[in-house]
Amino acid sequence: MTENEKKLIQAQHRLEEAQARDRVKERKARTRRLIQEGAILEKVFPQAANMELTVLEGDLDRRLNGR
Repeated sequence: MTENEKKLIQAQHRLEEAQARDRVKERKARTRRLIQEGAILEKVFPQAANMELTVLEGDLDRRLNGR
């Protein structure tokens, strides 16, 4: 394996590692956002904490979309 091939492989691995770090960062940001949104929902609609998810979804859909 030539020196250029080694450098190319190393560069490719660095890129893959950077992409993996970005995916982790994006996933953590999404998780944080979802937790914060759930907390806000429970704060303004306390009944949500005791509802089944499908019931909550239907109730919100009905209230927000007039169905």
